Amino acid sequence: MAWFCYLLQCADDTFYCGITNDLDKRLVVHNAGEGAKYTRGRTPVRLAFQESCEDKSAALKREIQIKRLTRQAKIALCKRK
Repeated sequence: MAWFCYLLQCADDTFYCGITNDLDKRLVVHNAGEGAKYTRGRTPVRLAFQESCEDKSAALKREIQIKRLTRQAKIALCKRK
């Protein structure tokens, strides 16, 4: 099963980082206002970055790394795709 670490750009121009094993479904859930509490009031969200990970553990570790980045570093990461 493939796992992904992803970065969303919210309607208020903030970023949200998460992991999932079904990226399309998770994006729909976020935009329906049923995803993470953080994104509920910040819809619509758009996928700004995604990265495939070997397993759930690797995805969680990558999520922590991305969450620790500065806003400018997150923007640079999104431009890298």
